[in-house]
Amino acid sequence: MPPADPGPAPLRLGGRTLGRFAIMAVVNRTPDSFFDRGATFGFDAALAAAGRAVAEGADIIDIGGVKAGPGDEVDVAEELRRVVDLVAAVRERHPEVVISVDTWRAEVGEAVAAAGADLLNDTWGGPDPRLAEVAAAHGTGLVCAHAGGLDPRTRPHRVGYRDVVDDVIGHVVAEAERAVALGVPRESILIDPAHDFGKNTRQSLEITRRLGELTATGWPVLVAVSNKDFIGETLGQPVEKRGVGTMAVLGISAWLGARVFRVHDVAGARRALAAVGALTP
Repeated sequence: MPPADPGPAPLRLGGRTLGRFAIMAVVNRTPDSFFDRGATFGFDAALAAAGRAVAEGADIIDIGGVKAGPGDEVDVAEELRRVVDLVAAVRERHPEVVISVDTWRAEVGEAVAAAGADLLNDTWGGPDPRLAEVAAAHGTGLVCAHAGGLDPRTRPHRVGYRDVVDDVIGHVVAEAERAVALGVPRESILIDPAHDFGKNTRQSLEITRRLGELTATGWPVLVAVSNKDFIGETLGQPVEKRGVGTMAVLGISAWLGARVFRVHDVAGARRALAAVGALTP
């Protein structure tokens, strides 16, 4: 008789144990976000958006101060100006929520951890190795992602992999094990294949189909697919019409074992994940 399934690995962030599925809400303090085009750039608008996300059931608020794609330069000082005070305000107003900050810079990680952040979300795959050291020093969680070695805020040109999923797994697992060796709590580390970062549409779809190979590593998997270009290109839809495709990819990802879902539509994602939960043991 096979041994009983031990269930998902524990995932603890900010002193909170997260359940089977956790919603990470996007709040960008950027004037040029690809999705909201600056709707939450203002401090009050960003704080209100965080409040709405919490009310809709978000487990994590992911605050970003720099657009992922190419655009105007944002130096360290400006990124700090955009995110640190917002982290402190969200921490004060919503003490129960997990706060994440989307940054690749150790200087920013240091400041937001001191302001109350629980998770450092490095979507660029570790270009600054000191960020993991910051997470270890402050006891925060860390997202270990894969961007194919790209510099932050650049796009791939004819990127190729012998096997994109093998490349992703090799990188994110090595980054996660390095973080543990530095002192980041194992139960506070997530891995993220980072759809569209250093990948074309075909490769992002392949990662989604084979996401079970990432979840089989035993590390909790974060998927950040909300309204992304690979969904738009697959469906032939502009960014404002990618919601249905996003929910389909979230459902497949949840079915294949993903644990955390970074989204723009918290309420919709919550309903989609509830449906998946009702269909699985």
